[in-house]
Amino acid sequence: MNGTMKTSGWTRRRVLASAAGGVALAAAGGFPMPAIAQPRKLTYWGGLVLSDTAHKLLIDAVTAWGAANNVETEVVLINVNEITQKVSAAIASGTLPDVFDVGLELLTLLSRQEVFAQVDDVFERIGAAHGGWFDGPARASDMTAIAGGRTAIPFGVSGNLLMRRKDLLEPAGFTEAPKTWDELVTQAAAINAAPVSGLGLALSNVGDGNLQTSVLQSFGGRIADDAGKKVMLDSAETRLWLTWLKDAWDKGLFAPGNTVWDGSGDNQAYLSGQVGFIANTGSVAVAARKDDPELFESTGFSALPAGPIGTISPVSPQSRVISAKSPLVEEGKSLLEHLANSEFMNEYFQYAIWGPVLKDQERLQAFDGSNTILNGLLDLAKTGTPPAYPDVFNAAYADMSANFIIPKLVQRVVVDGWDFDKAIAEGQASTQAIYDKY
Repeated sequence: MNGTMKTSGWTRRRVLASAAGGVALAAAGGFPMPAIAQPRKLTYWGGLVLSDTAHKLLIDAVTAWGAANNVETEVVLINVNEITQKVSAAIASGTLPDVFDVGLELLTLLSRQEVFAQVDDVFERIGAAHGGWFDGPARASDMTAIAGGRTAIPFGVSGNLLMRRKDLLEPAGFTEAPKTWDELVTQAAAINAAPVSGLGLALSNVGDGNLQTSVLQSFGGRIADDAGKKVMLDSAETRLWLTWLKDAWDKGLFAPGNTVWDGSGDNQAYLSGQVGFIANTGSVAVAARKDDPELFESTGFSALPAGPIGTISPVSPQSRVISAKSPLVEEGKSLLEHLANSEFMNEYFQYAIWGPVLKDQERLQAFDGSNTILNGLLDLAKTGTPPAYPDVFNAAYADMSANFIIPKLVQRVVVDGWDFDKAIAEGQASTQAIYDKY
């Protein structure tokens, strides 16, 4: 990542030095736990990220905590694409690690099955020690409704960021990221000249195409009612959103072929210099930083723009959990508190592509503005919303998204030339049929 990266000297020696009089420091906030007479082994499965440096920082932090607390530790790094399979196999064989990382989907699934220990006490102590939690990741990771208490401690967030070509926009007079979808159209129009299309937003049947669901919601539209049962696509707010989108389409701002892109279409369009704006989770930035440093340096990162009712920008928290069957639940809690300390996280954020979850993390050197990706992720953490918000995140909503109902509605309007009423009627009926299954 770009920018100056300062190291804090977080070492095993420093952690060991913090333990005195047989009482080990369990967390930066100073919550002690009794020294353990005989070493016991705690296994931690951490999710692989894109940086070997981040992996080493994590391993060193866990190892140092273990040494300070007379606990033998083992850190196993797991590919995030394999974590569900490996955790499922471990549950079946009774070999779950004591502590491990999970994404939101796995957290939601397993919290229903009482796989995790409850950690409300840890969540409260960490929040109190660090100025409170950002609302988006805190709400997204809260499984109280299905598990009777909190089951996870979030440590980083991801989600869609708006990425823009500053080298094109600044000469046109735009030095700041667009704050609204209308401002986005204005800026995109200013740089929309061959070979560059202003907007690289996918409108195809892929995950990136589902971004338009969030745009719809930011215009006040809803998928369903508060009970998560009755579909509400047929609304004035849906028509307002379609008016905005159709206007941008008619101005020729969208990249050619964006209604049939595969999952990499927007990535490739941006990396090849064909578009001025895209919305992506950050994989594009990683590729640009490696293969096209000039493009990376000219890219600005920010939260998604707001609609008439505000910003709708779903955040996906990455969390640490403790196995309910672990004999080391209290030690696991101590480790989770320790890993929330500012010194470690300041370094970790600089090498792992996660946004902050705690309010005082905004003041860390990692988020001083010198690293443009982290600056965008901070923006996301501050303005992000829970998944599906303001709708109910349930199986029907997930099914609706998996069937790309909203991108298909868009295609009816901009490709097939259907009027709003006809397209909305089809979308309403298709979505209600899905919701009726649950």
